[in-house]
Amino acid sequence: MASVERYRIRRPGRAVMAAIEVRQVSKRFGALQALADIDLEVRKGEFFGLLGPNGAGKTTLISILAGLARANTGSVRIMGHDVTLDYRSARRALGVVPQELVFDPFFTVRETLRNQSGYFGLRANDRWIDEVMESLDLTAKADVNMRALSGGMKRRVLVAQALVHKPPVIVLDEPTAGVDVELRQGLWQFVKRLNSDGHTIVLTTHYLEEAESMCARIAMLKQGRFVALDSTANLLRRLPSMHLRLRLRSGQWPAALEAVDAGGARVVKLRSYGEVESVLTVLREARCEIEEMDLQQPDLEDVFMEIMRSK
Repeated sequence: MASVERYRIRRPGRAVMAAIEVRQVSKRFGALQALADIDLEVRKGEFFGLLGPNGAGKTTLISILAGLARANTGSVRIMGHDVTLDYRSARRALGVVPQELVFDPFFTVRETLRNQSGYFGLRANDRWIDEVMESLDLTAKADVNMRALSGGMKRRVLVAQALVHKPPVIVLDEPTAGVDVELRQGLWQFVKRLNSDGHTIVLTTHYLEEAESMCARIAMLKQGRFVALDSTANLLRRLPSMHLRLRLRSGQWPAALEAVDAGGARVVKLRSYGEVESVLTVLREARCEIEEMDLQQPDLEDVFMEIMRSK
């Protein structure tokens, strides 16, 4: 795919702006406080993760970014454009891949993408449409009616729709929900290329291993407030403990060695690699023979669960 044009918007006397700026944003739905005075800045070219349990406020925030909902207080800018005061420019700078499969059943794939181009006033956009379809392996389905596509193919079309106007900022809301492994891998390869070409990517997902491997920084929402915002590496360091999983072939587990039973195996919590040898020494002295041993590092799911419990 040809390199996607980079957007460099500068103003005299002002530092280069962020891709997304959220300042003191609150949103209520009746008695429900969906967002409570949140601040967020996503840097240009960043691959950013937005995580949280159901009802945390992620969809509300995305809706405000996309202009589908209006904040009660605060301001939001996309590439320097206020989503309320300069909504045309803000919406043109943003592409959103929704979680739900929303499509018009009366059009083919190509017609769907042409119509989406028309929403942004783009004519003669077929060259870019062909490029996007090729990148998402949709070329063979270009003239197929949308209702005849599989769920995975429909999701690819949603991605193509979000990209048809070449937005510098892309929001992926659960993009791999319910899709097969092959599509998931192909989609991430394409998204990585977009990011390397200068696009800012914001990802929401319940597959935390995806966020861990893709996102340089992550924000975690709970009940409309950010409870964590840091680099992925720093978040993973918040849980220094490791788990040593052992299954014995013979011998009695020593009472002095604290462990949790895990389906026939024992799990010992460690603070450092140096404690592994201490555990093995105790087992040798107790004349235990090890059948299986696995040292497990904390992952983003462990960190996420710990933060959600503690906040």
